[in-house]
Amino acid sequence: MREHRIITALLLLSLLLLAGCAGKDGVNAEQSNIATTTPTNSGQLQGTTLSGASTPDTTAPVEQVSAPDVRVEVYHFHATQQCYSCKTVGSLAEKTVNTYFKKELDSGKIVFGHINGELPENAELVKKYGATGASLWIGTYVDGKFTKEENVNVWYKINNEQDYLSYLEGILEKRLKGDLTQ
Repeated sequence: MREHRIITALLLLSLLLLAGCAGKDGVNAEQSNIATTTPTNSGQLQGTTLSGASTPDTTAPVEQVSAPDVRVEVYHFHATQQCYSCKTVGSLAEKTVNTYFKKELDSGKIVFGHINGELPENAELVKKYGATGASLWIGTYVDGKFTKEENVNVWYKINNEQDYLSYLEGILEKRLKGDLTQ
């Protein structure tokens, strides 16, 4: 409490000195831009501007920043013969997309597919992603720039459906915003 009184007294003394100096030059406190801070009961400083002081207009037009143009591809690559784990990775990925991204799927903002890497008609897509076996790949186009990633974490979540769905939903939400971080 004593510190607050000392600070307040020093601030008042400073104001008196500034007012005296300003009076000598023919400029009073009402014409100058003097700001003060005073302690509140909570110990925080409260800022005030003396009456008549003018403050510059700091408002500038806000430049509109458009969201990036983003499209996401989710592909489950697999062989003709699939084990339980391979099937589960694909079916849970499909369930995630259908459950949480129906609107984006319908609009083409997200594309999902099960891709048999052994079929010749899929060779170009296999090459584009570099898929070498059963895997889940996410391709993200941000303003036309393509980035691909194999998500191996989903394999560790196939025994807990809700964990898998939540995890992949989070990843896809980020990708749809153009966020390529893990």
